[in-house]
Amino acid sequence: MFDLSSITYNTENPTFITILFTVMCSFLCSAMIVFTYDKTTRDVDRSGNFLQALVLISVVSAMVMQAIGDSLARGLGMLGALAIIRFRTTLRNPRNMVFMFGSIAAGIACGVFGFVIAFTGTIGFCLLAFLLWMTPFSQKQNLIGTLILQLPKDSDNFTVLEILLNKNCKAFKIKRYRIFFTRKKRERVEYEYQISLTKELQGWELVNKINELPDVRSVRLNFIDSEGIV
Repeated sequence: MFDLSSITYNTENPTFITILFTVMCSFLCSAMIVFTYDKTTRDVDRSGNFLQALVLISVVSAMVMQAIGDSLARGLGMLGALAIIRFRTTLRNPRNMVFMFGSIAAGIACGVFGFVIAFTGTIGFCLLAFLLWMTPFSQKQNLIGTLILQLPKDSDNFTVLEILLNKNCKAFKIKRYRIFFTRKKRERVEYEYQISLTKELQGWELVNKINELPDVRSVRLNFIDSEGIV
């Protein structure tokens, strides 16, 4: 009969069954994390490589911790070996970084034979992720846009434009402006604003209101993702 107590604290010389059980536990924990990420993320372009990395990084972490064991020399040697490898992949979404650290933590817990900690922490992590996903806070999506338009220099419509932006935007600021000279020696200024909207349809309303202002030219509004991608 399989005895779990025989693999709990055998860190010096782990047997084949111990290693296999550790790998399976880390795989199960990371699989739960991947399932939670896939169901709770709002990114349209889910990266398959990132999902596979969440599973594999947990197994690798468990292997590293088992290889180190209680040996200080092994730990320093492993630290030096890992320092040679440079990971240049960037995760611009903080939520993706949290899930990656969660998978690594589950693998580390399994690697030091803390199976209760690994499963309890993984289940709690997944439940909290689902709970936050259902809260109204996660439903909010700020649309960051770039508004570009041209106005004559010293135009009275600039004040009206600022009033429209105050009414229709959560926040806005001027990123840059450029001055153009025409043949009629009338200076025109191109303003580039960074604005924050709560709904994409507000962008249409804002552009229509700005186009109604006299002397306004070349109104453009572009939206970007404010949460970032993998």
